[in-house]
Amino acid sequence: MKFLIIQTAFIGDVVLATPLVEKLHRFFPDAQIDFVLRKGNEKLLSGHPHIRQVLVWDKKGSKYRGMFGLIRQLRRERYDWVINCQRFAASGLLTFFSGAKKTAGFDKNPFAFSYSTRVPHRFGTTDQPIHEVERNLSLIEHLTDNSFERPRLYPSESDFEKMRHLAAGKKYVCIAPTSVWFTKQLPAHKWVELVQRMPANCGVFLLGGKDDVEACETIRSAAKQSNVRNVAGQLSFLESAALMQEATMNYANDSAPVHIASAMNAPITAVFCSTIPAFGFTPLSGRKFVVETPQHLGCRPCGLHGRKSCPEGHFACAESIPASSFDTP
Repeated sequence: MKFLIIQTAFIGDVVLATPLVEKLHRFFPDAQIDFVLRKGNEKLLSGHPHIRQVLVWDKKGSKYRGMFGLIRQLRRERYDWVINCQRFAASGLLTFFSGAKKTAGFDKNPFAFSYSTRVPHRFGTTDQPIHEVERNLSLIEHLTDNSFERPRLYPSESDFEKMRHLAAGKKYVCIAPTSVWFTKQLPAHKWVELVQRMPANCGVFLLGGKDDVEACETIRSAAKQSNVRNVAGQLSFLESAALMQEATMNYANDSAPVHIASAMNAPITAVFCSTIPAFGFTPLSGRKFVVETPQHLGCRPCGLHGRKSCPEGHFACAESIPASSFDTP
């Protein structure tokens, strides 16, 4: 059997699609499993023991030319099943033209009419939440069963060794203070408050990509604590994952670092500002906490995804979160 999984969205979306790999491997241990993702995310799956090859789509540099080249590559592979985790047209086109014997995807995709198996895409409620992992796993329930599977990432031993050297044997926490979306991001002064509440003997690593260096440096400088290190832009995805696994606690907005922590079963505190846990992106680690405003705000949530600015201008969903909401070591 040859399977292809398509998830070309953001970092966290890729992580939350890895349970499909784990479960397909469990039910079909001799199967070949490939994965399509967007350029820039491929190192997330480096060294994955159950993935034969990672196929990369450059959606920014040459979106449509890259798509047609990728389609030709997919057709040569002659997949038995293509599993599309996305609801949007571009991924539907890839699935439609893949040449696979059978396809599966969500019914909200514009090309769902062509799928062999169409699965309802549903959001839960506060009382009956549906996690994104559950939604993804429903795509292969007809091939496997309805059991749950955790996301997994596989840092190498050298990744772990490098992070142990970085930590130097001391207790530490990790903070990933940024997000692609402004309204998903706890304000910098709130992170500064959290850093200043940390015990002096506890190190603090500020995590992020190259675009987050300045934001992390602003927090480090404002905190005025000697135990804080800004390592944004210095670590790979899997090095960050290794560092988070050994942390006493990790803190992050409703964004990719929460899901990376889940994939490593690392302790995690997830902060929800404009978005809400009922959307299904809560942490899955054995030790996990969710922090959100204690106020009932009629404007929250203001959308399924974050926004570039607060539509109401007050950003109360973030500003009203007290520093006492966070447990510290």
